[in-house]
Amino acid sequence: MKLKALSLAGLAAAMYAAPALAHHSFAMFDADKRVTLNGTVKELEWTNPHSWLRIMVEDPKTHQPRQWSIELASVGQQARIGWTPTIVKPGDKVTVEINPLKDGARGGTLKLITLPDGTKLGHGGQRGNPRGG
Repeated sequence: MKLKALSLAGLAAAMYAAPALAHHSFAMFDADKRVTLNGTVKELEWTNPHSWLRIMVEDPKTHQPRQWSIELASVGQQARIGWTPTIVKPGDKVTVEINPLKDGARGGTLKLITLPDGTKLGHGGQRGNPRGG
């Protein structure tokens, strides 16, 4: 009986630890490069483990809007510095500063966003000044 209980406890502990092992590295982002984008909010995906901001940015070559996917921190980390699920809405004009993806795809991790009213917010998971001030 004790062996069965110990086995179940071990299995439960392993299951709770699995999400931590699944967390990805930020090596895919170019921390030495910072890109500024002016765009229109398509959506804010307010989810864990990471929230996502999707914006439409005009491609300088084709003059067509292209979607950029910007990774944020978790809901809790973003809320801690002032983000809410409705802080941006589709159609809002924003400026974002990101560390872009190393592979050149249209995406990155947020460093700073300037909202339509001029408010600046950062990435809740970053060190230093995550409020972007």
